[in-house]
Amino acid sequence: MSIYAILVGVGLLLGIMAVLFGFGGGFVVVPLVYQLFPAYGLLSAADSHYAMQIAVATSTAVMIVSALYATLKHHHEGNVDWRAVFPMAAYIAVGGALGAFIATRIPGSLLKVLFIVYIVGVIADCLLRKGFMEDESGHKLRRLGGVAEAGIGLVIGVIASLLGVGGSVMTVPLMRRHGASMTIATALANPLSFPVAVVGTLTYVLDAMQQGVDLGPGYLGFVHVTAFVILSLASVCGVELAQRAFPKMPDKVHAYTYVGLLILVVLTMLV
Repeated sequence: MSIYAILVGVGLLLGIMAVLFGFGGGFVVVPLVYQLFPAYGLLSAADSHYAMQIAVATSTAVMIVSALYATLKHHHEGNVDWRAVFPMAAYIAVGGALGAFIATRIPGSLLKVLFIVYIVGVIADCLLRKGFMEDESGHKLRRLGGVAEAGIGLVIGVIASLLGVGGSVMTVPLMRRHGASMTIATALANPLSFPVAVVGTLTYVLDAMQQGVDLGPGYLGFVHVTAFVILSLASVCGVELAQRAFPKMPDKVHAYTYVGLLILVVLTMLV
């Protein structure tokens, strides 16, 4: 099968995941790019040590489109509590720039290990600590405030941009433990992923240029341009498909499905 046909299919899946689970792209795009780009000749053997940076950077760029479009759809349905988005989004943006800067300066092998370890940690946290698996469908979101909001926002931004996973892997569990239903928690993950996507992508592009990394005409910094375009357009179609074709899940089923997908991502990276 052509790599571009695979990208279309993955882009559709990405859009669906953005709507249903708030995934900004990394859970789908990072394993795809890391595993398939070298196999399909989109990354030369000489540059293969940049595979993880390319995977994370391309994922972060795709998040700009998928997170923004999913945010607009959720806003139209009244699922976005904008008071919970600001000012945390600003703190996340600052952390996002720092995370992307760090990612361009550490070995790709270490980045892969950090990606796997972090996702395993999130899975364990969701399953073992109280607050995530409980049915929160009838509860009201309790806002964070002050220093806690700033500190948590910075940490989310650093980790999300460093690993290319958007903010969902931290914001969804966080919002769940503050009384949000899965529908509201996943809806909020999209606008909170958007600043990471914009700042992180700019950092990946400019920092690669500053380091003199030249991956060829198909790349803008560490971002594979063709993959970005195909994945982004297909993700928009995926968002529309999810909005029209998928029924709303019961809150607890939604939570268990979220964790199940995280487990699948880890298994994919270990293959």
